[in-house]
Amino acid sequence: MKDASHWDGPPLTTPGRAIHATLAHNVIDFIRLLRRHEFPVSPAEAQDAMRALGVVDIGDRQEFYLTLRSILLWDPKRQSQFAELFEQFWGAWGDEQSTLMRERPESTQKPENEIIVDQEGGLTYSAMEALMEKDFSEFRADELDAVARACVAIAKRIATRKSRRYKPTVRGSRIDPRRTLRGNLKYGGTIIDLARLERKIRKPRLVVICDVSRSMEQYSIFLLEFIHSMQNLIGRVESFVFSTSLHRVTPYFKHSDILQAIDDIQREIPDWSGGTRIGESLKVFNEEYGRYLVNRRTVVIILSDGLDTGQTELLSEQMATMHGRAARIIWLNPLLGKDQYEPLARGMAAALPHVDVFAAAHNLASLMELANELGNSSRGRTTLPTPAGQRGA
Repeated sequence: MKDASHWDGPPLTTPGRAIHATLAHNVIDFIRLLRRHEFPVSPAEAQDAMRALGVVDIGDRQEFYLTLRSILLWDPKRQSQFAELFEQFWGAWGDEQSTLMRERPESTQKPENEIIVDQEGGLTYSAMEALMEKDFSEFRADELDAVARACVAIAKRIATRKSRRYKPTVRGSRIDPRRTLRGNLKYGGTIIDLARLERKIRKPRLVVICDVSRSMEQYSIFLLEFIHSMQNLIGRVESFVFSTSLHRVTPYFKHSDILQAIDDIQREIPDWSGGTRIGESLKVFNEEYGRYLVNRRTVVIILSDGLDTGQTELLSEQMATMHGRAARIIWLNPLLGKDQYEPLARGMAAALPHVDVFAAAHNLASLMELANELGNSSRGRTTLPTPAGQRGA
């Protein structure tokens, strides 16, 4: 990622490197590094950089670099030095470490859970970092608004993920050679106008089936919050809940108020917070909905602790049927975020052979892992690692 002209000035002092798991922490350190090398980056420009990274594809390294350069570099003569610092700082930071891009509210007020600028001009962090790692069962009522904003941001990340395919555009970062040559024939072969490409948005087609039985009670409301955000931002989502029986709840989540939607579901579904019959519920899904909702482009997400009181043979049977139709099955289990957990419950053990991805769902960080995983099209059973420091007691 270096400019054509190399930096020939004084030797660069040894810079810091991107060592944090979160994008925001690393951007702050990078800005501090630029200041140490006398790049005049103001607090306003630091905020602009964070806002800009929230709307570009940070998985595209060139796009990531150009975004930072366009905002943080004012002197064109220092482009090569900026490129050197960028490469040394960001060179070892993997795309899979990219994290939550925060939503900026329309209000001019800055909630305490957002990144703010301190009096010295450096960026500081709020409680959001701690909230990302906090188990859902430990949240206080006054933290629920922050959780809702985070769920929206994670769902937006899923909804705006770029595919490997490109489409013509006016301001894309990639040049389309064929269209460029064709478009410039009228100039006698002289290249005047560049035809550009950008990667297409790839919205996944999802079916989400959430366990709302008694054993899932402390997690269900947060997972339903996440489902609500995905359905409203992605659009191609069908939602179901189950306890002792299955219920389609897609229409409920069209309500803009998630708490009102959940109240309606609780009031109209008789077995909310009841027992758990996963096999029987999946049988109803496969027979009544599976044939027209699930195909080889559909990802099925099941959110459950796997504590089944029904027939495990039936559960295995129905999972096999669903697995034969779907692109992938992702099973999210809140218990997987706890130390020493092993999927030994009869229901979970019966389902696992037919699961492509087995992952935790106990906090916001684990939902971020899901956002990353939905960008992976490969099939084959995987257990997503719980991020360091994320497992609870």
